[in-house]
Amino acid sequence: MLAGCLVVALLTAWYAGSRFEPATPGPTPGSVRLGPDAGEAVDAYLARIPAELPGPGEAAYALVQFRAGLAGPAAVDVVAGAQPVTAVFRVPIERVQTALRFEDLGTVDLARNRAVAAAQADAARLTGRPAAVASAEAAALADPACACVAALVVRGDRAALDALGTRPEVRAVHAAPPDARPVELALAPLLPEQTRAADPLPDDGEPPRG
Repeated sequence: MLAGCLVVALLTAWYAGSRFEPATPGPTPGSVRLGPDAGEAVDAYLARIPAELPGPGEAAYALVQFRAGLAGPAAVDVVAGAQPVTAVFRVPIERVQTALRFEDLGTVDLARNRAVAAAQADAARLTGRPAAVASAEAAALADPACACVAALVVRGDRAALDALGTRPEVRAVHAAPPDARPVELALAPLLPEQTRAADPLPDDGEPPRG
């Protein structure tokens, strides 16, 4: 009887192992960088990214980086022909480093309101100068006319992405591989003030007081 139980146990283990395959690993979050590398020369970055566009007829996610910040509706209008997916909000304050806030797009106003809430939460959590900066960001983002969209992630085919690259408001279109998923994207847009290299911006100014 003991031998029979052992045979049954071995057969059960074999069946279970043959029926259930090991889980396939999911995509690695943040493994596909869109935007220049830290310290990369701007001219070198702009020269290399056209080769990363998808092939004819293929679609991909891409980071559309603007020459200057745009209000939400204007930013969405600029990317007409592609599907906007994520907004990158940034409040420009002279000589003050401000946060990049990434919000999924349902409507651009809803995304902006989530960015306001995130800045308000930072202002409540932080103290001193960082709290003052976050408070200034929240006040600026609360205005629907704020020119605070630095970039948009879109999805489009090669023809649509090529068309975006010709628009005067667009500085760069950096595409991910066609099989990349949103969770894999690490976004680091080129900022308007970065004219020579993707270096940190000055941070010795005072944020405006609300």
